[in-house]
Amino acid sequence: MHFFSDNATPVCPPVMAAIAAADREDHGYDRDAWSARLDGAFSDLFGTPAKAIWVASGTAANSIALACLCPPYGGIVAHEEAHVAVDECGAPAFFTHGASLMTLPGEGAKLSPDAVQERLGTIRPDVHQMPARAITITNATEYGLVYTPDEVARLSTVAKTHGMGLHMDGARFANAVAHLDCDPGDITWRAGVDVLSFGCVKNGGMVGEALVFFGPQANVRAAEAERWRKRSGHLVSKGRYLAAQILTLLEDDLWLANARAANEAAQVLAANASGRLMYSVQANELFLELTAAEAASLRAQGFEFHDWGEGAARIVTNWSQDAASVEVLAQALRALG
Repeated sequence: MHFFSDNATPVCPPVMAAIAAADREDHGYDRDAWSARLDGAFSDLFGTPAKAIWVASGTAANSIALACLCPPYGGIVAHEEAHVAVDECGAPAFFTHGASLMTLPGEGAKLSPDAVQERLGTIRPDVHQMPARAITITNATEYGLVYTPDEVARLSTVAKTHGMGLHMDGARFANAVAHLDCDPGDITWRAGVDVLSFGCVKNGGMVGEALVFFGPQANVRAAEAERWRKRSGHLVSKGRYLAAQILTLLEDDLWLANARAANEAAQVLAANASGRLMYSVQANELFLELTAAEAASLRAQGFEFHDWGEGAARIVTNWSQDAASVEVLAQALRALG
């Protein structure tokens, strides 16, 4: 009955078991046996050498990634409704010691290469204006839309042409990969992504996300990220508990299985919300047109969800749900007519 957010879901049982299994003495910070396996696990997952570190939160992951790509005097191109722009309390500016977000509009919270190119064209190459040094995109976006490999590659071409880094906020990266049914490398390093915030908590974890670095500068940027992690207070002393969760989600593609369950539950609801969908349902979020009376009716039946402006609502499914578990909401949506 809870469709507020996939942040509020229970911990996936194998992840909870992994936390318990890690509950023994080992080295502190990131010198434990679990943390030492992250590079190899993500290199295997993406099919390329990668450097990976854990951090405590998605906000820290995004902000540390951007601090590795952008100096204090630089600009970061982002969608105007991106999480880094509206839901992180200025954390990117805080972590970068002053870099500014250059926000742009775009349908479904997607950046378009043409819009980015046009914005970059307005920046004079002199010391009086802030140079753009990074692009950040969210996959899946804040409206549940998924960037395809080609879309990511086109943005990467713009970034590389202008000497910029490309970051992907992957809080729901698993849902994007599950929707595309592609190799995870196809929408990351093969498409030109330099650093990925790999989401775990929304997909069955308790606490902890991963930062994954690709390409020839991966080692240097990961080393910088480790410094930022310590300086910002995110180098937790018992990091093995975070690393154990991440590794467990990667094993046997549990991360994908969880995302597929959430996506499939969202599709069941979408099929029963005919005419109400504001955006195509590609991941695990639905944005519906609902009157205040209709929203009140659903809440009276015990369903919890976010209002999304006047006459709209956001419904989020999660890893612990399947078609059967959301059928009661599907019936309620059908009954609205």
